[in-house]
Amino acid sequence: MLNAAVLGQPIAHSLSPVLHEAGYRTRGLTQWRYAAHEVGADDLVGFVAGLDGTWRGLSLTMPLKEAAFDVADSVGETARLSRSINTLVRNKDLGWDAHNTDIAGIAKALEGVDHSGSATIIGSGATARSAAAALAALGVQEVVVAARNDRAASEVVDVLAASGSSGRVVGLEHWADVPTRLVVSTVPREASYPVGELLHETGSRFSGATLLDVIYEDWPTPLARDANRVGMTILSGLEMLVHQAAEQFDLFTGKRAPLAEMFAAGREALGL
Repeated sequence: MLNAAVLGQPIAHSLSPVLHEAGYRTRGLTQWRYAAHEVGADDLVGFVAGLDGTWRGLSLTMPLKEAAFDVADSVGETARLSRSINTLVRNKDLGWDAHNTDIAGIAKALEGVDHSGSATIIGSGATARSAAAALAALGVQEVVVAARNDRAASEVVDVLAASGSSGRVVGLEHWADVPTRLVVSTVPREASYPVGELLHETGSRFSGATLLDVIYEDWPTPLARDANRVGMTILSGLEMLVHQAAEQFDLFTGKRAPLAEMFAAGREALGL
């Protein structure tokens, strides 16, 4: 038996087991199992140390994307750039190689989306840093980073600078004052309502723009509903989630992920 899992806190909402298990079924990987474990940042080192040689990969969600640096034996370029780890892959020496597949997940979710060289990132956490790297890879040159925490927002700007793009910080309450053709929201659901409300007065300037909201459960979010009302094209976090999970599937198993089947499993689980 070969094992993989998603770790985080809370973890009950995670669709990762649904996606990866769908991949295993499609590829005939009957010896593989994928589970979910509730693990906090303070418990990660001990949890990983207790895993035997049957373990091949770990998907990490909040609050583990920074804590994972304490267990990684090597750190890939994407994780180093974004200072965020969402994937640990067992190597031949039974150590753990760290990656960030969120960057590829966001970039693939936004392939072909018109941005005209500028975008907005709402939020300033680990996912926002991944979004910064993804936007730079897509050719976005100027990014507005809207956040409450100036220090954290400046770290997102640092990722942009290291990737060849530029960024500037505005207060979260001013994000809708600066219209761009592409908006990526990384804020949790509880922040979605007040963020969406800011479109009520200035939203017409975003008509025809695209919003990627990284939330996928309890869809649509209040922000997505408000964005839809002002004529924005909406992408849910399922797009990012499936693409990043497919990257993990490739890394864990050495097999190409069955993207269509993973998307179908995710939509069915969400009732879409």
